[in-house]
Amino acid sequence: MFSNLADNLDKTFRNLRGVGKISEKNIADSLREVRLALLEADVELGVVKDFIANVKEKAQGADVLKSIKPGEQIVKIFQDELTELLGGDQAPINLNPPGYVLLCGLNGAGKTTTAAKLALRKKEGRRPLLVALDLYRPAAIDQLAKLAEQVDVPVFTPDPGETNLVKTAKRAIKWTKEQNGTVVIFDTAGRQELDTNLLDELKALHKFLSPGETLLVADSATGQQAVSVAQTFDREIGITGLILTKLDGDARGGAALSMRAVTGKPIKYIGEGEKMENLAEFHPNRMADRILGMGDVVSIVEQVSEKIDEKKAMSAAKRMQSGKFDFNDFLEQMKMIQSLGPLDGILGMLPGFRQIKKQLPTGALDDKRIKQMEAIVLSMTKRERSRPIFIKAPHRKRIAKGSGTTILQVNQLLKQFGQMQKMMKSKGKMKDMMKQLGGMGGAGAGGLGGLGGLMGGKGGGMPNMNDMGGLEDLLGGGGKKKR
Repeated sequence: MFSNLADNLDKTFRNLRGVGKISEKNIADSLREVRLALLEADVELGVVKDFIANVKEKAQGADVLKSIKPGEQIVKIFQDELTELLGGDQAPINLNPPGYVLLCGLNGAGKTTTAAKLALRKKEGRRPLLVALDLYRPAAIDQLAKLAEQVDVPVFTPDPGETNLVKTAKRAIKWTKEQNGTVVIFDTAGRQELDTNLLDELKALHKFLSPGETLLVADSATGQQAVSVAQTFDREIGITGLILTKLDGDARGGAALSMRAVTGKPIKYIGEGEKMENLAEFHPNRMADRILGMGDVVSIVEQVSEKIDEKKAMSAAKRMQSGKFDFNDFLEQMKMIQSLGPLDGILGMLPGFRQIKKQLPTGALDDKRIKQMEAIVLSMTKRERSRPIFIKAPHRKRIAKGSGTTILQVNQLLKQFGQMQKMMKSKGKMKDMMKQLGGMGGAGAGGLGGLGGLMGGKGGGMPNMNDMGGLEDLLGGGGKKKR
């Protein structure tokens, strides 16, 4: 997400920070590079022009030109303007009674999956209900029914052959009242292209429901098309916000910047993966920080607090602190890390990790690698997991066969694990590591015990991104680094 834009901006800002005195030429050169970076990220031309004009006006102010650190001030201006472009303050979803949320969008944008994800997020303290109103695709109704079962949320499905959308919605409303639901999420039909029939149906449905939220679900990878779709839906129906899906697979991210600016409607949620848990509230300031390489530690801590078992995390941290760490602990840590979502995404929130990523071998952050390591460990006996020293050549052959890997891959993991164990036994390094984890805030940060161990940073606070430590050992796989 935004990786291309972030990489291009990183070089520009590093140059700016290194300049002791800023001139109008420095600013003009930097703005030209930023303009090209935004256009390459597929940001709409008008949005780019307005953004550059706003930054230029503030960057050429006397306070900036005469300041002791003008480069840093200009970067701060970019940060503030980017936050504003993304929406300024975070916009919470409106769930005031009757709590109706209408989802709309094109086919393939992920409306049905998003409906279930949203229902799962709203379960705490509420009673969400799902309503299937895609009368054109029976498969979509079946899909929502299966997802509703998966997230344990009641779902209304229309009768087979039903074609009247408003009539079906009336039946659905009666059903929701019987269910005593507090949040009702309506999944509607999409089209490959916008057409008057779709819009007329949605208008009639919108008028009947008068929903508190009408959210456009848009595929972020569609770029400029997403902008025109957002404009049309907003003009014809009146959307109140956006949900951007598939951001984990979009290296450009221009749609997020453009759609917010063009419609003036806030981005409320972003989808960053296929799992039901992979729907997050959108925070403009945090996203701006991530784009500018400043990390998003708050989101990391929130994810850890939500998804990591605190007792298990603290137990693991104590074992690591005492120098005890075997493959059983390693397996538990891998499961914790997997629960946080794609490895690339969680590590990408760490300040400065973009520079580290360039040093890693190709494919090092592929989730398949963690699954491969997990398969190797699961193919060991209980004794082998507890005492890896007993794993000799015949055992390694059996483990490789059982895990569908090669003996070389098993040997690599054992070697890397041995290096990691040595680090764990080093009291000085462990003391530093636990100090870092404590500095991230909250008991939930203990869940980053394994993650911190993988990273092996030095010093207090956040891990030092210049010290690869265990992360490089485990992800490097003995391969050559990318240059």
